Amino acid sequence: MSEGDSIHHLARRLRPALMGSPLEGAWNPGGRTRGRRWDRQLRGASVVGVTARGKHLLIRTDNGLVVHNHLGMSGSWLVRPHEESWPRPPETAWVVLRRAGRDVAQFGGPFLLLRTRAETLGDPRLRRLGPDLCVAREVDVPRIVRRLRDDDGTRPVGDAFLDQRTMAGVGNVWKVEVCWALGIHPLLPLDAVTDDELAAMVRWIAPRIQRCGRLGTHLRPREIYGRAARPCPRCRGRVLQRGSGDDHRPTYWCADCQPWRSALVGRDAPLATARRVG
Repeated sequence: MSEGDSIHHLARRLRPALMGSPLEGAWNPGGRTRGRRWDRQLRGASVVGVTARGKHLLIRTDNGLVVHNHLGMSGSWLVRPHEESWPRPPETAWVVLRRAGRDVAQFGGPFLLLRTRAETLGDPRLRRLGPDLCVAREVDVPRIVRRLRDDDGTRPVGDAFLDQRTMAGVGNVWKVEVCWALGIHPLLPLDAVTDDELAAMVRWIAPRIQRCGRLGTHLRPREIYGRAARPCPRCRGRVLQRGSGDDHRPTYWCADCQPWRSALVGRDAPLATARRVG
């Protein structure tokens, strides 16, 4: 699934392709969007903003319309000179926007909508989002810790960090990596994790996910994600994996340096002493 930093970086990449002169056309070749006739509404309009909100991409035009997209597990955007061949069949694109000799095409994902700004602002999927960790001004650590404490105390801490209503932008890779970096078992219930540990997790993620949003997701830490049954890069212990949460997302941890502990140590316990990374 696309994480918040990938959507923020995508927005940066799409701005020079979409902003400037008016759109020369819009096509809906894919079977899921064929017949929507976006060209009538978008041809001649100028894109005035391409922004990310958590894992949502918003493309705003000067005639009051917004292209609202979520990439989900498999969605993507492609930018190509319009005379150049594509690596995917053009007829599978949900939409193709043409400007200044370039085609900007969107493929896959759970939804792609064209709506008014008022409709977008009222969308409950956006209104329910918590503070976006990819945006520095939204990172109020004590507030986010309070939001985490409002969650079910028996919920695994890793799953709680994925809840976009609590904080937006964190995905499965970031969940796994922050827990490993701070020596916290990702399946520990929230009540077994101290406020200091929760704050440390937010502080660890925020500057890193913001940097990836600016410069690219190749900078994401990948110390333990996907390393099931391999040695931990810190202590050489065995990396374990299991599904977690409603979607059974793969969760990785080290059996030795991310130990399980009782919820009885809970919120008032001192910060865990596992060696920190970075």
